[in-house]
Amino acid sequence: MPFTSLALLPLIFTAFTDAAYTPSSFSAPISGRASRRRDKANALGSNGITSLAGANTDSEYLVNVTVGGQNFRLLVDTGSADLYIPNINFTCVNATGNTVPQSTCALGSAGFDPTASKTFQLLDNVSFNNTYGTGEFVAGPMGLDTVTIAGIEVKKQVVAVPDIAFLEGNGERSGILGLAFPDDTHLFNVSDPTKASSSTRNPYDSFFLSAYKQNKVNRPYFSLALNRGSVANELNSTLDPNLGYIAFGGDVPVAMLPHTSTTVPIQTVALSSNTSAEFLWYAVTIDSYNFPGSESIPAAANGSSTPGPTIIDSGTQLVVVPEPVAAGYASKFNPPATLTAAATGLSLWTADCNATVPEFSVTIGRKNFTMDQKDLLFPVLADKQGDIVCLLGVQNASHPALAFEQSIFILGDTFLHNVVTTFNPIDKEVALTERAPY
Repeated sequence: MPFTSLALLPLIFTAFTDAAYTPSSFSAPISGRASRRRDKANALGSNGITSLAGANTDSEYLVNVTVGGQNFRLLVDTGSADLYIPNINFTCVNATGNTVPQSTCALGSAGFDPTASKTFQLLDNVSFNNTYGTGEFVAGPMGLDTVTIAGIEVKKQVVAVPDIAFLEGNGERSGILGLAFPDDTHLFNVSDPTKASSSTRNPYDSFFLSAYKQNKVNRPYFSLALNRGSVANELNSTLDPNLGYIAFGGDVPVAMLPHTSTTVPIQTVALSSNTSAEFLWYAVTIDSYNFPGSESIPAAANGSSTPGPTIIDSGTQLVVVPEPVAAGYASKFNPPATLTAAATGLSLWTADCNATVPEFSVTIGRKNFTMDQKDLLFPVLADKQGDIVCLLGVQNASHPALAFEQSIFILGDTFLHNVVTTFNPIDKEVALTERAPY
């Protein structure tokens, strides 16, 4: 596949069982979550605000989306730009491309049925082809249809309906709602997706940009609040129905701390020396990474000196930083964290679950954003002896899917749990505000 988006950094250790205990934090249940009723959550959608559900042990954030009158839960992903839902008759394949039973892909629904939509229009002589950060890939037709989210109806939105997919699903996610920039979309002017190339790429608007241009929202931004999950809720259900909010053209209803906001410009990104810089993702400049001893690490003390952009990505669970920053921070745990080899060439920092966790914060736009300790060390897997393995929320940029000519760093969910993020793709800026403790 010719292109790679940033979504869903995998957390699968080769040394551990996959039928293991996989909560994403030690936190107590979020206040008020159990008492919220579905009708209240649905009512939020009338003004462009809707709640998010947590899946995959609360490491994925899903939003209810209606396409052509059919309902789905899609991953909210600011690190990619396409909206895709596999065709109801899609072919599921494994990582090597061999056909396997459709149930192996563990889609959260039967898939999209174009024949059941009164508004679907197939786009001729184009195709969709994308490979995501997990190694998942999808390819096939594209079309136009009516898409509704949070009460906002967008007509003739471009939708990918792949008929071939390699997916490592969880039985809840039916696809992805990408919210990044048009130059990160994957519509190609060829009918055969295997012939897709940069020369045949044809950018289009994401759902939010379409909503803004169709005057369905009055303000040129959407805001996002991702709640961290709890062990109790993760163990009790595969779907946590109220794990944050997204607001299109408005502000999310969560408490924030006064005088903690900053607004910074979105940076363009050139993926290689042969390509021009473009607005692809919500890339921002890091002033510094702060932890005990960080002032002696150049990549931490001066974040803008690092060779590559930093992306705000709701589709990635972790914070991904330059290797000297991750290694320096890991060394400050007591006992120190260790680097553990994992699947697909990825190595991850792990630590004793009872280790002393050093503070960690990120300075952006001259404002300091501190990560909660529950986002800095949390249990993810059990080994064959049943012992819990705890993962650091700050990791190296060592994943092969990120192997562009320059490094790419990520502020993922473990950072986003601590802030409200406002994405403004029209004015090309991002605002961050620290959340009140919860």
